Amino acid sequence: MKLKAITLLIPLLVMLITLSCNDSQRPSDFPPTLSTDPNDKQPSGDDNGGTTEVVTSGLTKDYLNTNRGIWQKPELILQLLGNLEDKVVADIGAGTGFFAFRLAPKAKKVIAVDINPVYTRTLDSLKVFRLADDIQERLETRLGKESTPNLKDEEVDIAIIVNTFVYIRDKVGYLRALKKGISKGGKLLIIEFKKKRLPEFVEPTQKYRLPLHEAEKMLYSAGYKNIEANDTALDYQYILVAEK
Repeated sequence: MKLKAITLLIPLLVMLITLSCNDSQRPSDFPPTLSTDPNDKQPSGDDNGGTTEVVTSGLTKDYLNTNRGIWQKPELILQLLGNLEDKVVADIGAGTGFFAFRLAPKAKKVIAVDINPVYTRTLDSLKVFRLADDIQERLETRLGKESTPNLKDEEVDIAIIVNTFVYIRDKVGYLRALKKGISKGGKLLIIEFKKKRLPEFVEPTQKYRLPLHEAEKMLYSAGYKNIEANDTALDYQYILVAEK
């Protein structure tokens, strides 16, 4: 049993070290990226008010920023999602599973979507250590694309996008694609950093962040309804909840 655990842990450590090294070479004001295209190096404005970089939550950030469990207030976020016992939840931009691992014991199923296969492989390795044997099968990893989370029609009841939405290229287009994967009456929750002065650990920097009113407008443009905004529950971030 110990040999099996060591065998699983070695590739995981290699991935973490590799990503940590890559992260340290990134300029301080450059958003963390998951794009595998070497030409995607400089962020620039797009028609949707964001950047043209496609990214997700940084793997090393989940480990090195040990205070995230405090300022992110994950339990409060889970409360906003309600009873998940019979719900299928998609965690878009899952990274190392900060939310996916908290959702798995509560939900019927969690689909952890990421554009980077390094993250999905890492999650598959981590769940062996992080989740009880009878819970592991509830967490499924899925490789998404820049334009779609690769969900089947009405496959999930709830989708969450935490610290990721700002980096999507065509935000309205992605929201429309995601809406197809959400069941009728299902919910979408988006959490992003406020466009004001925040602690240095916050990425992306202020000039790349998406204002609340612009994100709200995009949800309306993509056809979502009953949109509710909350910019007081979290110290550094705003919350948007919408229905299909």
